[in-house]
Amino acid sequence: MAKLPEEVRSSLRFFAFYLANGTLDMELLEDIDYRPALVDFGSTLEMIFTIYTNVLEIDEDGLVDDGHAQYRVAQWIRRYCDPSYVVDPPGSKNGRPV
Repeated sequence: MAKLPEEVRSSLRFFAFYLANGTLDMELLEDIDYRPALVDFGSTLEMIFTIYTNVLEIDEDGLVDDGHAQYRVAQWIRRYCDPSYVVDPPGSKNGRPV
């Protein structure tokens, strides 16, 4: 049975750390404490990891480019916490940015 490449596991681990620490994207999420929203409803945290893994890019050699995935999650969190925020580029599912 295959395992996730080491870089993917590392990317997920650091993503979870930054997310839980409140330091995911300091510029986009400045002055927004999104952490309470993560534990209020499990579906919020589930959506965050869904967006991250759907946008995460892994090349043929298993090298990870997670910058865009983290940014898209930060956009979703910002929109979740601040409905006036406009996601650029737009993308949505059920009225929420993805």
